[in-house]
Amino acid sequence: MDSAGQDVPVDTAVAAQTPAVEGLTEAEEEELRAELTKVEEEIVTLRQVLAAKERHCGELRRKLGLSALEGLKQNLSRSWHDVQVSSAYKKTQETLSQAGQKTSAALSTVGSAISRRLGDMRNSATFKSLEDRVGTIKSKVVGGRENGGDSFPSPAGSDDKPLPDHTPF
Repeated sequence: MDSAGQDVPVDTAVAAQTPAVEGLTEAEEEELRAELTKVEEEIVTLRQVLAAKERHCGELRRKLGLSALEGLKQNLSRSWHDVQVSSAYKKTQETLSQAGQKTSAALSTVGSAISRRLGDMRNSATFKSLEDRVGTIKSKVVGGRENGGDSFPSPAGSDDKPLPDHTPF
């Protein structure tokens, strides 16, 4: 756009000749453009070579009976090994190990305190009183059954007739 705000056509040949970076001479820019073209061509060639190598690799795997799953498994195994030997993994593993040890020690301490507290509570007069009451109730319920006196009503009713035998259809 010009200063009046109207579109001005841009000549691409002129824009291509304009130095991209201030301070480059025309010869330096031409040299860089030639090098860029050469590198881009090399990239295309390398991609073609890589594609050919991948096809050849696939053919070899197929001939050897190796499936894509085997290759994936090997890649995952190799990647997992790389992760395990990384410094970040080792540092995380050490930190988690220390945290686990501290947590284990804390839980052991808490467990000992709870156990001690339950022992104290069991020796208390309130607990002994409750234990005696439960024991009395239990002896009444279990004691009545042991003596042959079933305190629950018979499922057949008040008479001792056997239930009728129903034959299935």
